[in-house]
Amino acid sequence: MPAYTLGLSPCPNDTFIFHALLHGLVPSPCQLTPHLADVEELNTLVARKVPEFSKISVGELVRSHQHYAMLSAGAALGFGCGPLLVARKGTPDETLRSGRIAIPGQMTTANLLLTLTGAFQGERREMLFSNVIDAVADGEVDLGVIIHEGRFTYAQKGLVKVLDLGEWWEKTYHLPLPLGGIVVRRDISETLALAVEQAIAESLRYARAHPAASRAYIRAHAQELSDAVIDAHIQTFVTDFSLDLGKEGRAAVTHLLSEALARTGQRLPEKGFFVRGEAE
Repeated sequence: MPAYTLGLSPCPNDTFIFHALLHGLVPSPCQLTPHLADVEELNTLVARKVPEFSKISVGELVRSHQHYAMLSAGAALGFGCGPLLVARKGTPDETLRSGRIAIPGQMTTANLLLTLTGAFQGERREMLFSNVIDAVADGEVDLGVIIHEGRFTYAQKGLVKVLDLGEWWEKTYHLPLPLGGIVVRRDISETLALAVEQAIAESLRYARAHPAASRAYIRAHAQELSDAVIDAHIQTFVTDFSLDLGKEGRAAVTHLLSEALARTGQRLPEKGFFVRGEAE
């Protein structure tokens, strides 16, 4: 059986979806060796064309679509799941517009959304997503874009929401928000890519049917160990779009990337962003 690398984030939505596939509980068409890392590290590895399969920020396809295509299973995409821009209580309006902003990575979808709003012009500082809340709370930066578990815990540090970037996207474009997805390097055969896509969907079906089976694996990698936070994270970021993007999910991905490419003067790729064409 051929062996390939699968890049994954350690976040509960990924470990929940992929537990069964990585532990032999559902059939796999190939051997997949997981490499767990922060999503911006995964974005960087994909930019270097390293892993055959990987989770990435959808925004990363702006620079990597020539070498990678997105699968229709395993994505973090939906409604009410967007990144949040937060600040300390009492931050002046002028500081909100021009203050220093912590971001979880230059190529994250969160940073792309912040850019698309056109409303925040301050200096951006890249840091690990799990450090953003403390950086804002400690005054290292004025604002921060938080992702993953942070949306459930920021208030505990006395921070307030400035803007829900997911709500902004949904109201502006009337589409679900595409945050992350699973991509495959374009030198992998379409037959194998689609077989892995199906295996990911089966792994998620298994996880939903046996939710306790993956809990130890999820807790071993989660930043926040509270069961309530882990459950909220999975409920928020694992949706029916994670089983299959479908036409609506593909339209959302295409629209986000179209907006980003247009701002850099690039055209949409003729071969599309997906293993199968957008119209299928």
